[in-house]
Amino acid sequence: QVLLVESGGGLVQAGGSLRLSCAASVHPFSDYAMGWFRQAPGKEREFVAGISRYASGTSYTDSVKGRFTITRDYNNPTVYLQMNSLQPSDTAVYYCAAEKTESTRTVPTTADYDYWGQGTQVTVSS
Repeated sequence: QVLLVESGGGLVQAGGSLRLSCAASVHPFSDYAMGWFRQAPGKEREFVAGISRYASGTSYTDSVKGRFTITRDYNNPTVYLQMNSLQPSDTAVYYCAAEKTESTRTVPTTADYDYWGQGTQVTVSS
């Protein structure tokens, strides 16, 4: 059974930082590209960041470039999203996602990932 469990969300002031974690039970972990998406109230779910199977490629939506960093740990199958210089516009529920792929460099950026976590709330106050 595939399970993705996010943690690390919370309330932070503008300019602050949070690190999201996603513990993944997908096996083998290296068969999956991993991504972070977010959904704000009244808005569609959007791609935030993604990382390829062997971390050779990453991708970010323009609004988070230079502020967010996605990484993955193969020893303890987990993907992280380090979020710095947070802004009120970053407020959303953040979802972790996994997609099994043959490509070792592709970072899927659309919302048709195979598996999803339950989400973690991030709220940035002004």
